[in-house]
Amino acid sequence: MKKLTFVLAAAGLVSLAACNQSPEAEAVDNASENVAEGIENQADLLEGAADNATTEATEANLENAADALHNKADAVEDAGDAKADAVDANAL
Repeated sequence: MKKLTFVLAAAGLVSLAACNQSPEAEAVDNASENVAEGIENQADLLEGAADNATTEATEANLENAADALHNKADAVEDAGDAKADAVDANAL
C-alpha cells in the first residue's frame, strides 16, 4: 500500500511540475513525447510480427529489435525532458 501511495504521489508531483513549464519547454516536451510515441508504435508492430514469426530465431530477432526501439523511445523522452528543463532554466 505504501508503494502505491508513493507512486501516486510521484505521479501527482510530475503532473504539477509539467504545469509550471514555459510554453517553449512544453512544446519541446510535447514534440519529444510525440516522437517517442511513434517509436513505441514501431516497436509494437515488431512485437506483433514476432508473435506471428514462423521460427524462434526470427521471433527472437524481432523481439530484440522491439526492445531496442522501446529503449530508444525512452531515451528520446528523457532527452526531451532534459531539453525542456534546460529551456525553462534559460527562461528564468
